[in-house]
Amino acid sequence: MLLKELLDGMNYSLTAGDVGIEISGVAYDSRYVVPGGLFVCIEGTVTDGHQYISAACAAGAVALVVQKPVEAPPGVTIIQVENSRQVLALVSAAWFGHPSRELTLIGVTGTKGKTTTTYMIKAILEEAGHRTGLIGTIETIVGDTRTPAKNTTPESYELQKLFRAMRDAGCDSAVMEVSSQGLLMDRVTGCDFDIGIFTNISPDHIGPNEHPNYENYLYCKTLLFKMCRLGLLNIDDPEHRAMRAGNHGQVLTYGMSAEADYRADSVTRLSQPGWLGVEFKLTGPDAAFPVTVGIPGDFSVYNALAAIAACLPLGATPEGINRALSNIRVRGRIEQVPALPHFTLLIDYAHNAISLENLLNTLRAYQPKRLICLFGCGGNRDRQRRFDMGRISGQMADFSILTTDNPRNEEPASIFADIQQGINPTGGQYIIINDRQEAIRYLIQHAQPGDVAILAGKGHESYQEIRGVKHHMDERELVAQVLAELPA
Repeated sequence: MLLKELLDGMNYSLTAGDVGIEISGVAYDSRYVVPGGLFVCIEGTVTDGHQYISAACAAGAVALVVQKPVEAPPGVTIIQVENSRQVLALVSAAWFGHPSRELTLIGVTGTKGKTTTTYMIKAILEEAGHRTGLIGTIETIVGDTRTPAKNTTPESYELQKLFRAMRDAGCDSAVMEVSSQGLLMDRVTGCDFDIGIFTNISPDHIGPNEHPNYENYLYCKTLLFKMCRLGLLNIDDPEHRAMRAGNHGQVLTYGMSAEADYRADSVTRLSQPGWLGVEFKLTGPDAAFPVTVGIPGDFSVYNALAAIAACLPLGATPEGINRALSNIRVRGRIEQVPALPHFTLLIDYAHNAISLENLLNTLRAYQPKRLICLFGCGGNRDRQRRFDMGRISGQMADFSILTTDNPRNEEPASIFADIQQGINPTGGQYIIINDRQEAIRYLIQHAQPGDVAILAGKGHESYQEIRGVKHHMDERELVAQVLAELPA
């Protein structure tokens, strides 16, 4: 493509060269520059792309996008802009032929519920005959190809490349998690969102390398609703008003309040050995039918409502919705794992006190005989998290099993000592078993009829990090190994 075609409609200053030159590739990492390519210099939290101009030019870059004055070899075109991240996003969309315009694109933002909601949407749309790609915290799914995720929301160039791959694989729709960082850093600029979903918000991702304060975090979430034709907002979260204020299109709400456009009534918990779920009656515009969800808890109701509200206008039927949601499984998100028939075993990513408290509250509502919590805490991380998780498990679980998570460069004993400072004052019963597989073995061998047990902290992860090395460890495999070794 010609450089001027890639820059069409943007504000920029030509400080050297010619915008009429042909471009053979786009890169924001100098290691991936091709001869005749355009190198976009972006400032990251760790490094600054402007420092790699010499390497990019040596690799054959014929044009640069910069946001501060630079020097370059003679003959290299220099485009100066105010925000090179924004330009990277727009250039990437143009380079790949604006693929999001060819997809029904649904974005999900919020503090919690993004991952599960995206998988629900994908499952429902595929029941309705839509081939649907997915981008999120756990993985990207393009056709039949699944790739573990590096970021919840990929960099804009990678994102547009994924959309083009989805179209090439025959996808007509895509659903993605839209993180606050993705919005803050212009990763989704240039995306053509049909539907934006707000799940909920609470203070999170606030710190030196993320958001300076809650107000900035909230503001970034609202940006999605300036980009979509339809906003679906959780009316039971007070901050839905902030999302509504930013919306430039149609707005509909969902929740349990009587004012919600899509409302859940008659919510009922469903329980049987090895399985927990929830049932409710959906009432919405031109729709009223019962819904069964194969994931427990009120938050599953909210996630399902959001997914249903997004999918009904796209041809989903009550029968298809129930087939999708009753069988839904999301890796590491209250994931029900086959174990022995007399108790229920789940895996969840809960790795801080707030998540663990919400999780245990949800499971306690199902009135198990005993609620068992197996967990650890990461090494080289905030010690306060350990005290808090110990306190929560001690207060809310009937029995806790302390084991290793990702000890990294710390000795497990020091991590356990911190957890004990939180759990001991509660009087809660617990045992320490260093090896995670042995801890799982102990849990399975000692589970009683009617127990509900949770393996918390690892979730979708399939590794354990010890002294800088990631060792393969998948809890599903550990459970299967333990079961296989039990006497018949």
